Amino acid sequence: MTSRPDLNALSPDQLRALATELFDHLESKDRVLAQNDRTLSQQEKAIRHRDAVIEKQAHELALLKRHKFARRSEQFKGVQGQLLDELIDADLAAMEAELAELLPTQAPPAAAKQQPKRAPLPPQLPRTLIHHEPEDTQCRCGCALKRVGEDISEKLDYVPGEFTVERHIRGKWACEQCETLIQAPVPRQVIDKGIPTSGLLAQVLVAKYADHLPLYRQERIFGRAGLAIPRSTLAEWVGTCGVWLQPLVDALRAQLLAQPVLHADETPVAMLAPGKKKTHRAYVWAYCSTSFSELKATVYDFAPSRAGAHARAFLGDWHGKLVCDDYAGYKAGFGEGITEIGCLAHARRKFHDLHVANKSELAAQALESIGALYGIEREAKDLPDKDRQRLRNEKARPIADALHQWMISRRQKVPDGSGTAKALDYSLKRWAALTRYLDDGAVPIDNNRVENQIRPWALGRNNWLFAGSLRSGQRAAAVMSLIQSAKLNGHDPYAYLKDVLARLPTHKNNAIDELLPQNWAPTSA
Repeated sequence: MTSRPDLNALSPDQLRALATELFDHLESKDRVLAQNDRTLSQQEKAIRHRDAVIEKQAHELALLKRHKFARRSEQFKGVQGQLLDELIDADLAAMEAELAELLPTQAPPAAAKQQPKRAPLPPQLPRTLIHHEPEDTQCRCGCALKRVGEDISEKLDYVPGEFTVERHIRGKWACEQCETLIQAPVPRQVIDKGIPTSGLLAQVLVAKYADHLPLYRQERIFGRAGLAIPRSTLAEWVGTCGVWLQPLVDALRAQLLAQPVLHADETPVAMLAPGKKKTHRAYVWAYCSTSFSELKATVYDFAPSRAGAHARAFLGDWHGKLVCDDYAGYKAGFGEGITEIGCLAHARRKFHDLHVANKSELAAQALESIGALYGIEREAKDLPDKDRQRLRNEKARPIADALHQWMISRRQKVPDGSGTAKALDYSLKRWAALTRYLDDGAVPIDNNRVENQIRPWALGRNNWLFAGSLRSGQRAAAVMSLIQSAKLNGHDPYAYLKDVLARLPTHKNNAIDELLPQNWAPTSA
C-alpha cells in the first residue's frame, strides 16, 4: 500500500509535479469512462435496432402465414386454350354487330353466303305456342281475309332449371279476290333469326359473369340436357349482347358521375398479351356510390394497366370527394377539384395485423379507439346527413383528436423501422384525409363498400383465370356493372337482364334511363 506523502515537507517544485501526476491520472480515468459510455451506448443502440428488426420480421412472418402467399404456375394449355377460343368468338361477334350498326343497309347479293343448316330443337321439350295474327283481317279492297297457311319458327327459351321452346306461329291471311297476303311482323330481338330468347341469353350472361361459369362449362351443362350448343355459338351470343348493353352502361356511368361522393378501388386481373401465349397484369377499376346516396350503382372499368391515367380518364372533369386507398394513381386528381377521403379501415388493418402478430398492447389501444369511432358510425347509420355530421362532431371528433395526440406521443418512443412505427406512420401521414369524413355527413368512414363490390372479380378470376383480350375484359366490366347494380337495387340479375334484353330492340334511345337498374320495373304480364 503506498503511503501518503507529507505535503508540508514537500518543496514547491515537488508539489507541482505531484499535482501534474494527479491531473494526468484523473484524465486517464475520464477517458476510460467515456470510452465505456460510448461502448454501452452503441450496445444499447444495437440492441434496440435488433429488437426492431426482430419485431418487423416477426410481424411480416405472421402476415405471410396468415395470407399464405404462394406463386402458382399457369401454363397455357388444355382448358385455358378453350377459354381463349370462346373469348375470340365473342370479340368477333361484338365487332360484327358494331359494323352492322355502322354500315348502311344493303340488299343481299345474288349469290349470298350459304347459311349453315340449323339442327331442329329436341321434340321432347315442352312447347309454348305464341300466335301472331294481324290486328285487322279486313282486306283493303273490302273483302274479308281468309287464313291460308302459316310460318313456324322456334326459339329456345330457358327458365332456371328447365328448358322450354317458344313456338311462334305467324298466321298467313290472304284475300281470295285480290290475292293480298299479310302476316304479323316478326318481333325484333337481340339476336334475330337465332334460337335464343332473351331468357336464355340472360341465363348465359348471368352464369358467365355472376356465377363465373366459363362457356365451356355451360356447353357441358346444356349437353347434359340434350342440347348441343357449341361454345362458339354461346360466345357469339355473349359478344352481341355486350354491344346491345353498352349504352346502358354508358348511361349508368353518367349518372354515377353526377354524385358528389364516390368510392374507388382497383384489383389486378391477368390478361392475355396479343399474339402471345403469356399473360400480363391488367386491372379492373371499380367506382360506386356511397351507402348514404339514393343512387345505388357500381361501374367497372377494365384497363390494361394500373396507371393513374385510367382513373383520370374515367372520372373526366368530375369534381367531388373520392374515397380511396393511398395508391399514387389517384393523387394527380387531388387539388384539381377532387378531394381525397382516406379509408380508416386501412389504418385499422395495420394495427390489427400488428396485434395478431405479437399481441401488441399499443395496437390494442389503437384498435379500441378506432372501434369507438366505428361504434358511432353504427349509431349514425340511418340518420340524415346533417344529423350524422352533428353526431360526429359531438362524439367522434373528440375521440379522433385524442387518438391523434396519443399516436404522436407514442411515435416518439418507438424505434424507426419497427412494425409499430410503420402502423403509426401510416395513420399520422394520412391523418387529414382519414378524418375528413368528420366534416361531411355524406362521406363514409372507409372504403369497404367498393371493396365488397370488387370482390366478384376476385372470385371470378379463380374460375376463368384471365381475360382473353382488352375487348373481352371491357365487355365483362360492362355486363358485371349491370349485374352488380341490379343486385344493389334488390333485383334478380336474371329477371332484370331477361326483361331488358327483350325490350332493348324496340326501346327508344332517348328513354334508355328507364332500363337502368335503379329505375327498372318489370313489364306487366
